[in-house]
Amino acid sequence: MAVPGSPASLPDRERNAARTREAVLDAAEALFAERGYEATSLGDIGAAAGVSRGTPGYFFGTKLELHRAVLERCLEQVRAAVRSGRERVRARAHEPADIVAGVVGEYFEYITANPNFVRLMEWEALAGGRHLREVPPHVAAAQEAVSALAEELDLASGDPAEAPQLLLSIIGMSWFPLVHSSTVLAALGLDPLDPGFLEQRRRHVVALVLRGLGLPEPSLSEARPA
Repeated sequence: MAVPGSPASLPDRERNAARTREAVLDAAEALFAERGYEATSLGDIGAAAGVSRGTPGYFFGTKLELHRAVLERCLEQVRAAVRSGRERVRARAHEPADIVAGVVGEYFEYITANPNFVRLMEWEALAGGRHLREVPPHVAAAQEAVSALAEELDLASGDPAEAPQLLLSIIGMSWFPLVHSSTVLAALGLDPLDPGFLEQRRRHVVALVLRGLGLPEPSLSEARPA
């Protein structure tokens, strides 16, 4: 017998509605990432999700609201990654170098595993960030990452710009190869999807950040997120 209030006890219509909503979000994320906001219609999203053309509008109202929901979901995932990565690192590392290596590695692995997020942010950059201004998790995610770095590295008592600058460096060095896979990396004969390249790049970014902070480099096992 299903427990009252559990997913199994919900009417089929309600359970299907939740699944359909997630399917619409998944399809919208993929299409917005591939084509951008302007070139994607609600009808395209409905077709990609395997539902009627009117279903995305039924759940989200307008394309703008659906796009906002996609961005919010992605940014909440980033916040969750920052939190979980910080907790994992703190549970097993105590030296600043180990903590930085873990944080950088966690972020690097998150963005390489979520290419849609990178493309969505690039589309927003080209559009002047007009949609992100209306998405509160955007600011919250950045502030949480800065606070985590400042606290773990005891930067709060120094230059207030140090933690944001460090975060920008980590993002830039991790982000660039994914954005320019078909331009700069192609000219260099590098494949950003090759696991060997990604591991080498991750270690390189960790090493550069640690040197910039004047911290010793940890062993490979310590630098690798658990």
